[in-house]
Amino acid sequence: MIRPATVDDVPSIHTMIRELAEYEKALHEAEATEAQLREALFGEHPTVFAHMAVDDTSGEPVGFALWFRNFSTWRGTHGVYLEDLYVRPHARGGGHGKALLRELARVCTERGYARLEWWVLDWNEPSIGFYTSLGAEPMDEWTVFRLTGEPLARLAES
Repeated sequence: MIRPATVDDVPSIHTMIRELAEYEKALHEAEATEAQLREALFGEHPTVFAHMAVDDTSGEPVGFALWFRNFSTWRGTHGVYLEDLYVRPHARGGGHGKALLRELARVCTERGYARLEWWVLDWNEPSIGFYTSLGAEPMDEWTVFRLTGEPLARLAES
């Protein structure tokens, strides 16, 4: 059901990223191309990784987890930052999301990483309920900040 992504999965990952962006009401922000994903995941020095959820019967890709390593200065170890977790609507409830998270938790424990973390939109109650059912805790005392576009360029030039 869960396996590391291969270069042949890039079109499916790209499609599901766009499906996720549409669900999050931000399709206009999903600018990544298949070529960019292919380079990030399978280039000479990949720094991003992915796992696929595949239907056991049909072999159809029904979900993915895209992640990268981060680092905790307080814990002194790496962790996994889950950039995207997505399961197609028709496959939800089949255990694919939990299996993807289980695999990332296995990666963490096998490699001695201290954390598995991600962001979730505050209006996404189904996902929040799912994550808390697994024991994940919201970090609501933290506020996410982001620089992008013109403010990013302006700071870089200052």
